[in-house]
Amino acid sequence: MTEKKARGAQAGDGAERPALPATSWAVLGLLSFGEELSGYDLKKWSDWSLRFFYWSPSFSQIYGELKRLEKVGYVSSRMVAQETGNRDKRVYVITDEGMAAVRHWAREAPVEPPVLKHGVMLRLWLGHLLEADQMREVLGRHREYAETMRQRAEVDAAGARAEAAWAYPSLVLKWSERYYASERDLADAMLADLDEMAAAEGAGEAGDAGRRRP
Repeated sequence: MTEKKARGAQAGDGAERPALPATSWAVLGLLSFGEELSGYDLKKWSDWSLRFFYWSPSFSQIYGELKRLEKVGYVSSRMVAQETGNRDKRVYVITDEGMAAVRHWAREAPVEPPVLKHGVMLRLWLGHLLEADQMREVLGRHREYAETMRQRAEVDAAGARAEAAWAYPSLVLKWSERYYASERDLADAMLADLDEMAAAEGAGEAGDAGRRRP
């Protein structure tokens, strides 16, 4: 999902809902599970779940979206004292209007194809500018990253299954686990492809050398 703003949607009472960027819906979606959360909580939850399939907004982006959502009446906030004696913190809760809006968005938003921006593949596409060892190193690092993310998604999916309210986030985390497993396997396949290319080039060079002998 891109950050491009969609047109305002008609609310049930005929009023037009404000157009919001995708990150607003992500933050509002986190609040739709009914918890009263601080900006820190939202960042922690997005790191735990959203980052595997969307992205994890920065603190500044989360607080910016919270201000936007409160301005349009989709969330409300209050200050609460902390037991640790630290300064009071502001917590946010979704309003009935906000719940109606995010429910409408989830049900009615057009299905947009994901935009793939694969930096590793862009570098491999420029393989004619790299040494063979460099290409293998890039792929090796990507494989390691994909397997690390797969393991983290697996752990988080197991944790989500313990909460009935997180049944669907658990399902998406399971998808994330499979996605990163596929990225790992694709890296392995490309490493094998590079070996095959190197062997073919070596055989070709050997043939050329044989033909050049007097």
